[in-house]
Amino acid sequence: MSAVYTIEVEGAGVAACSDAERVLVALERAQGLGKLKGLPRKLPVGCRRGGCGICRARVVAGQYRHDPMSRAHISEADEAAGLVLSCAIYPVTDLCLRFETSQLKKPNQRND
Repeated sequence: MSAVYTIEVEGAGVAACSDAERVLVALERAQGLGKLKGLPRKLPVGCRRGGCGICRARVVAGQYRHDPMSRAHISEADEAAGLVLSCAIYPVTDLCLRFETSQLKKPNQRND
């Protein structure tokens, strides 16, 4: 039987995620259900396999396990600092994530 954890996206809302589910998948579902209303636009999604780097996020709190992540996008130093690809992580506790601000800006939004 799988455990279910709460995934918080800072300032945006929360999602439920089982320990057998990739965090990005749970966040996409939650956004589709209107539970991540604080995001200015759709979640950053690319290959969903840990290779493209689009879903890069910082784990602010909590523990996770992960599949391989491209070292071109997450270096060993990045990983040690809590940076991950959200498509490649699975929760083992409740998590709090922060997406990079530039990833969530609207296409015509300035970078002031």
